[in-house]
Amino acid sequence: MSERLYLRQLLSGRDFATDDPVARQMVNFTYVIGDAETREVLLVDPAYSPDELLALLAADDLRLVGVVATHYHADHIGGNLMGHAVAGIAEIAARVDVPIHVQSYEVDWVTTGTGVGVPPVVAHEPGDVITVGGVEVTLVHTPGHTPGSQCLSFEGRLVSGDTLFVNGCGRTDLPGSNPHEMYVSLQERLGHLPDETLLYPGHFYSPEPFATLGEVRAHNAVLAPRSVEEWMAVFA
Repeated sequence: MSERLYLRQLLSGRDFATDDPVARQMVNFTYVIGDAETREVLLVDPAYSPDELLALLAADDLRLVGVVATHYHADHIGGNLMGHAVAGIAEIAARVDVPIHVQSYEVDWVTTGTGVGVPPVVAHEPGDVITVGGVEVTLVHTPGHTPGSQCLSFEGRLVSGDTLFVNGCGRTDLPGSNPHEMYVSLQERLGHLPDETLLYPGHFYSPEPFATLGEVRAHNAVLAPRSVEEWMAVFA
C-alpha cells in the first residue's frame, strides 16, 4: 500500500445511520477510497444516510470527486428496499455534482431504481480505471449477483460488494442473478488475485470485517467447488 492511499470502511447502523433499523439489520459497508495527500476521495455504495456520509468527509477535510456503485440493489445505492425507502445516490446527486460510476450492464437498473439520470451516472466497461489523485482504482466486472456487479481493485485491496464475502457470496436467486456467471466471477475473474490481497466485502456477515483472499479461499465454502457442475449442484 502506498502512503497516499486513504481507505475507510464504514458500517451502516453503527458508524452512521445509527437510528435506522433497516441499516442496522442489513449491515452494509460503505467505503471511502482516495488520496490522503490531495484529499480527493470516492464514496462506494453510499446508502441510508448520505448527509451523514458527506458530513464525515467534510469533518476529515476530504473532497468527494465521485461515487461508485458495486451494483444496483437499494441497500447499496438507495431506492425501494422491500417497501422501505432508502436514501442514497439520488440525495448525493442533489447535493454534489460528481460522476456516479456504474458498470454498463447496470445503468438501466440504477437509473430506474433511483431516478438518477445519465449524467451524472457514467457507464464503465471491464478494466476501466478511475484515478483519484495518485491512486488508481480498477473496475472488475463480476456478474452473478447482478448483471453489472463490479469489484474495485487497488493497491493490494479488493472492495467486492456482494460478489464475495469473507463467508459466502451474494445471492443468485434474485432478478438479474446468474449462478453460472457467479462461478466464473469467483473462480476466474477474481482467480488471478494473489492470496495476500485484502478483501473488503459489501456486508458484515462474518466475525471479521475483512480478510486476506488466502484466508477466504481456505475457509469460504463457495470457493471450494472445482467445476461449474459441482458449483451448480451445490449453490445454484
